[in-house]
Amino acid sequence: MEREGKPPKKEPRRYERPRGSGVRAIADLMPDVGRTAFRRFGFIQSSVVTRWPEIVGERHARVCMPESIRFPQGEKTGGILQLVVVPAHAPLISHVVPEIIERVNRFFGYSAVARVKLRQGEVKPPPAEKRAAAPPSLRPIPIELGDSLRDIGDPELRTVLESLARSLGEADERGQE
Repeated sequence: MEREGKPPKKEPRRYERPRGSGVRAIADLMPDVGRTAFRRFGFIQSSVVTRWPEIVGERHARVCMPESIRFPQGEKTGGILQLVVVPAHAPLISHVVPEIIERVNRFFGYSAVARVKLRQGEVKPPPAEKRAAAPPSLRPIPIELGDSLRDIGDPELRTVLESLARSLGEADERGQE
């Protein structure tokens, strides 16, 4: 028996998964997961951590790394950047704090950081970039093999044979040493 004036109760809506794009690449999901984790630890932009060597330079990045950025309630300026510093380098880093503040603010594009707090601890140095080996086309072809390869008309066959000649030349050099 329904009373007049009251609308009938609606059933709660059940959650339905969106259809069509059920599978997503992990690369699409990682920025969201990483962003959440970095915000939890006080970073607005995860790129401050990932690009730290670019911001402060390789020399300083080996001995200090950002731990968090804390802002006053409801603001995005005047924050405190907390750095973890190798204990032996703490005096050096304390002298370059104004330069670090300037570089971080330049990275953000506004005065996001006003102060820096140093905490002594273990710092994992950034991975050293390995120089890529020269592509095979730039390595010299051994002289005794190079003249005979110039007469081959098919460019693809010539490229393959040149690559083989280079690898033979390298094997000879390793055998002589």
